[in-house]
Amino acid sequence: MQLRPLAAIALAGTLMLTPAAPAQRISADGAAQTFGVVSDQYFSDVLFHFSPTLATQTGLHQYDNQLEDYSAAAVQKQVAALKEYEKKIAAIDPSGLDASVAADHAILLNSIRSQLLSLEIIRNWEKNPDNYSSGVTNSIFVLMERPFAPVNTRLRSAVEREKQIPQVFVEARKNLKNPPRIFTEIALEQIDGLISFFQSDVPAAFADADDAKAKAEFARTNAAVIQSLKDYGAWMKSDLLPRSNGDYRLGADTFAKKLQYDEMVDVPLPHLLEIALADLHKNQAEFARIAKEVDPSKTPQQVLAELATIHPAPDKLLDAFHGTFDSLITFIRAHKIITIPSDVQPTLEETPPFMRATTFASMDPPGAFETRSTKAYFNVTLPEKSWTPEHVAEHMASFNTGTIISTSVHEAYPGHYVQFLWQNQFPSKVRKIVGANSNIEGWAHYTEQMMLDEGYAAAPANATPAQIREAKLIRLGQLQDALLRDARFVNSIKLHTGLGEPGNAWTIDQAVDFFVKEGYQSHSVGLVETKRGTADATYLYYTLGKLEIMKLREDLKKKQGAAFSLQDFHDNFMRQGFAPVKVIRRAMLHDDSPVL
Repeated sequence: MQLRPLAAIALAGTLMLTPAAPAQRISADGAAQTFGVVSDQYFSDVLFHFSPTLATQTGLHQYDNQLEDYSAAAVQKQVAALKEYEKKIAAIDPSGLDASVAADHAILLNSIRSQLLSLEIIRNWEKNPDNYSSGVTNSIFVLMERPFAPVNTRLRSAVEREKQIPQVFVEARKNLKNPPRIFTEIALEQIDGLISFFQSDVPAAFADADDAKAKAEFARTNAAVIQSLKDYGAWMKSDLLPRSNGDYRLGADTFAKKLQYDEMVDVPLPHLLEIALADLHKNQAEFARIAKEVDPSKTPQQVLAELATIHPAPDKLLDAFHGTFDSLITFIRAHKIITIPSDVQPTLEETPPFMRATTFASMDPPGAFETRSTKAYFNVTLPEKSWTPEHVAEHMASFNTGTIISTSVHEAYPGHYVQFLWQNQFPSKVRKIVGANSNIEGWAHYTEQMMLDEGYAAAPANATPAQIREAKLIRLGQLQDALLRDARFVNSIKLHTGLGEPGNAWTIDQAVDFFVKEGYQSHSVGLVETKRGTADATYLYYTLGKLEIMKLREDLKKKQGAAFSLQDFHDNFMRQGFAPVKVIRRAMLHDDSPVL
């Protein structure tokens, strides 16, 4: 489950408050002012210049007519610009900055290094055909999703972007060298849904436009986009797929660097794998204990199979999620869990087509600088009409009575949506734009267990056997979600490094099997999760961040003793923005103690 807008943002990195001094260094006296100017220039001249779709998502609409340049030449220009700003920011002496700004300095510097790693070393622009087809789809989706401007204005922006889309697929054919077969398969799996999106959803979104000239132009540009997608799909199937023999694996060195830059975590990979397996086994043991209480005559797997059948009908799924909101909000306020800054609830909708192959649910809030359209969308992936009954049943098993609650907690209250509601209080532009997923997804995953630990959905006093059973099933659903994230943690490392395996090889089939047997997931979920892990290499950040937050909470409890307040802890965590937990530890504990 993901917080969608930040998926496109280059993430933060290793905390290096005293980087090696370059030849020319800006003195501490002028550091604060210089950092403010240079960081603002970086966002406008580099980040949003090369990623106008991200700018639209962030709420900066002067970029709405522009589309990413996917050419190899543009990639080289972006690399050059990133290196220029890496030097400018590294030249600023962080000793002249307040602690919070010094942390921003480190976050931004490492965000740039993460992007350079992606463009120069990982090189998905040469490896992942879905980056092109789903990328351009998202560029139009962000214009039609929110009424941040009159429909005629947004239609004209869509037309300008659509004019540039056919060239994207020209560049794709030039750039894609030797993709991993699974990347091409995922792109092919999604292409029909993208075509349908432009055939049906996009025209429907702009149906109320009355600018005749723009509508006529849109008819031409949209038809061209549809044809270019069809041609791209045919080319991938006939030409690209047979020669897709590349390797999706990052390797241990690149994987470790990505973790350092993105999450400020430098724990040696063997120890990180030990941490992952320990948490997996802990959650498996707890699942077995509660399953035995539910039905002593059944194995944990048999209880899990029963749990998988307890879910709403597919056409009632969105209603089931919405039905949790009021009780979650009431509990949070009554038990002083966290301050909720707004009474407005998120809007539930079906997951956009370009995200359905690799995600079951996500939160899509407006960007940090969006002022006109402030709805947040809670996306849920519904079964496709073409699926077999068996496939539908496997998919719906992910939305059982327990996982519906843990997903509502994760995506909405007090997870992603509540964190979004705190955005206005984040301390800087850097904290609003650049985010660490171990914070974002770690927080959301942490709240799933925390809410039940604090008593949400617990059986009441003098409960009936049925109420006690339901409470235990809800806990099993939360544990199943925790085991899913544990399996991601393990597979993330093994898929990309093969650590601990003969010949450092860990196959797709082994990863799927691990999700099923050790992560307690259905085969279809295991396949979706494995596909995601090949491209989203460090999706271990859910459990990683959860464990970091739990350790921070316990360390603060020890330090504060009786003065510790859970609500204060959560509120203060929110105020730090999307920073890596290492930064937040320094702000809240005033030390550099280990994050794990």
